[in-house]
Amino acid sequence: MSTTLTAATPDQRRLPKTAALSDALVFFGATGDLAYKQIFPSLQQMIRHGNLNVPVIGVAKAGWSLDQLRERARQSLEKHGGVDEAAFSKLMELLNYIDGDYRDPATFNKLGELLRKAQLPTHYLAIPPSMFPAVIEGLGASGCAKNARVILEKPFGRDLASAQELDATLHSVFPESSIFRIDHYLGKEEVENLLFFRFANTFLEPIWNRNYVESVQITMAESFGVAGRGKFYEEAGAIRDVVQNHLLQVVGFLTMEPPTSLYPDSLRDEQVRVFRTIPSVRPANVVRGQFEGYRKVPDVAPNSKVETFSALRLEIDSWRWDGVPFVIRTGKCMAVTATEVLVKLKQPPLRRLPNQNNYFRFRLGPDLSINLGARIKRPGPEMVSMPVELSAVQLDLSAELMPYERLLTDAMRGDPLLFVRQDAVEAAWAIVDPILGPDTTPLYFYPPGGWGPPEADRLVADIGGWHNPEPSAQGGTSHFMWRYDEPEHARQGGG
Repeated sequence: MSTTLTAATPDQRRLPKTAALSDALVFFGATGDLAYKQIFPSLQQMIRHGNLNVPVIGVAKAGWSLDQLRERARQSLEKHGGVDEAAFSKLMELLNYIDGDYRDPATFNKLGELLRKAQLPTHYLAIPPSMFPAVIEGLGASGCAKNARVILEKPFGRDLASAQELDATLHSVFPESSIFRIDHYLGKEEVENLLFFRFANTFLEPIWNRNYVESVQITMAESFGVAGRGKFYEEAGAIRDVVQNHLLQVVGFLTMEPPTSLYPDSLRDEQVRVFRTIPSVRPANVVRGQFEGYRKVPDVAPNSKVETFSALRLEIDSWRWDGVPFVIRTGKCMAVTATEVLVKLKQPPLRRLPNQNNYFRFRLGPDLSINLGARIKRPGPEMVSMPVELSAVQLDLSAELMPYERLLTDAMRGDPLLFVRQDAVEAAWAIVDPILGPDTTPLYFYPPGGWGPPEADRLVADIGGWHNPEPSAQGGTSHFMWRYDEPEHARQGGG
């Protein structure tokens, strides 16, 4: 039995009345790592899907020529998805380049010359956050921000105060309707399916509350380290890097009230309401860890106190979720690379049944599956139960859009649905603000290849322990299946 899980296209959403297609794309940071790994592959895919046919202008300070940038683009595609010669040729026709300092007015004067015919350009700031103010002010002073949109990469500040300062700088040049704060996690098919599954299925709503849900666990584990990003990670750490944004977005999708429609602000209003019902995390409900060997990574301080692992326990002060514990865990150099959500339901009130809960298990990466844990009778003469999983599995992602392709396309269309609004940014920072900094909580060391420091076990001692995701599944297509073997987390004692 096959199933197709799809989200609404931009044409099916109610877009702002002023939405129109951008007629130029400028991306700052054209010679950087993000452009190499994500932007050039996404631009090629946008051309292949008929979503890009406007001038593309790269800006950077690297001493490069246009031919060097073109060669960099080819190298990027050869390593990340392959070169489609027809689409690549079109991209080379559209591509231009400005080599200049972001603090030099001459850079923006050159940009203004190239944008003379553009009525609605989009500026994408794929640069370190420390450079945001200089570029925003340069765009404003040169007139390049007129009728323009701007896309910013996370993190949006380092804490609540700096996020508010960045917002003031942005709004001195751009109105909120023209600001697109990009969190690539929201462009992932798997994360969008979580939102879709919640609100497209009637059977879920009656049980999606404190009366039936016992606990919720979210784990984002990565088996690799900081992979040459030592300097960045020293400034960020796990809480700033993924908890304040990626994982709180997942919490919001899991717990928000149903939006009145797919109108962008309807969905984002509900997300902000949820964030505002989450009290600031207390240090006692946080465990920070660092994998052994992190301090030997290039650009990492020899006595660094930055966390590469973080586990925290949240509460949601709402009628729907009062008393339900939410625990979040993320870490580098873990046993597997996987992101999973486990929503454990309360046990049925029959003493003769085994001590095992029903559950929903959402696999959000690297593969996608949505699973329901249930119990059936074990074959044989005795009245004994056994665990099974009913899984809606989607492993064939050939039709999936790359996250940056989806988000860049939406921004150029003026569709803000999958972008973060400023009030959500501030509400999320308010949740984690008390636990930022190296001295707010102890730092525990853990060996690579495991599940982080054992000190984190106390956060889940009363809900059956941690659910540890299994390694990624391989091969297959979208289908439903019963799995009769005992689920892995049942063997771990996670229920």
